[in-house]
Amino acid sequence: MTLALFDFDGTLTTKDSLAEFIKFAVGKPTYYFKLALFSPIFFLYKIKLMDNSYAKELLFRLYFHKINEDEFKTVAKKYGETKINDIIREEIYTKFQEHIKNGDKVLIVSASMRCWLEPWSNKHKVELLCTELEFKNKIFTGHFATKNCHGKEKLRRVKDYLNLDDYEMIYTYGDSSGDNAILGIADVKIRVK
Repeated sequence: MTLALFDFDGTLTTKDSLAEFIKFAVGKPTYYFKLALFSPIFFLYKIKLMDNSYAKELLFRLYFHKINEDEFKTVAKKYGETKINDIIREEIYTKFQEHIKNGDKVLIVSASMRCWLEPWSNKHKVELLCTELEFKNKIFTGHFATKNCHGKEKLRRVKDYLNLDDYEMIYTYGDSSGDNAILGIADVKIRVK
């Protein structure tokens, strides 16, 4: 049996679905205004003085702190169903479809959020490991409910979810250092540039 692991942002897509989702959810003027406020944090992340997961939580807090869960998930679902296809990378999407057609076990492993990736993955009938937001009493707390599914966490999630020994061949598709851990277990690794 064959396993195909796909990163999402920058691999199956040409753009970051997170940034595109925020623009969709809050509008471009608000997106760019708050992004300017976020720039010191982004700088600290880029020079490796701030952890990726913490920076990402702060970004979500800036845009969505205390948003109603139903309202947020309605917007996220609409984005997942109507807008993600606008940023799909055709050559990798073709490979993705070939794996599905061949009956391979196909799994999306992404640092992006379940609320907008799940409608897209469900449409393709593939499984999804990703980051999830924390809601309490129907309100976003500003925190993640899971660890950010990035770097070594991607590999940990895959190993917790599947027995890799069940697969004779593992294909992995990724585009960044955040995918190195899952690329490292592949028999065939495809790094998207």
